[in-house]
Amino acid sequence: MTATAFDFDKARFNMIEQQIRPWEVLDARVLALLGELRREDFVPEAYRALALSDLEIPLSHPAVEGESMLAPKVEARIVQDLQLRPTDNILHIGTGSGYLAALLARLGRQVLSIEINPRLADMARTNLARAGVDNVQVKTADAAAGRFAPCVSEAPYDAIVLGGSVAEIPTDLLELLRVGGRLFAVVGEEPIMRATLVTRGSETGFHSEQPWDIVIPRLRNFPQPSDFRF
Repeated sequence: MTATAFDFDKARFNMIEQQIRPWEVLDARVLALLGELRREDFVPEAYRALALSDLEIPLSHPAVEGESMLAPKVEARIVQDLQLRPTDNILHIGTGSGYLAALLARLGRQVLSIEINPRLADMARTNLARAGVDNVQVKTADAAAGRFAPCVSEAPYDAIVLGGSVAEIPTDLLELLRVGGRLFAVVGEEPIMRATLVTRGSETGFHSEQPWDIVIPRLRNFPQPSDFRF
């Protein structure tokens, strides 16, 4: 079956009912958004018929390790866990195709999304413009360079989202949260990684919870924990 003959509306319904809801995504705003925003429009043509499947979608053809869209249920759970508000200023690192940035933008005020790969950044800009999402700024940069200097321009943030996994959450990134802000990251080493939600309760106080497990590709160039031990 070709992508043009594929029934995306039926597949979208099945995605929501068979993938998203069983993953405890029950927020009516998130479910409605998943039904409205056409995920298939953010997927390379070679993989378009797989856009609503329960898997990571390569963003290159042939596939390149680490360059992929997260599975739909993972993106949905991230957005739900952040409990975004219409006034939120959001930082997103790892733009990829732009789909997760678009979800964030529909529920927040504005998104700064940073992508290290110029080709993917251009793809995301095209996809976002085609979808009519005009409150996402895609910046081509290494987000972690210079102690997260590319991220500082729009700080402080109400929400920060890491689109790939990291070994640990850098303190310099947490400092870009405003009080009351939330950061989502997948933290750890294969085969054990934990979805981690950090809330800044005060200027110096942070609360962390790890509600679910998932393994996703690494973000590039993030600081690694020191192996030095006393």
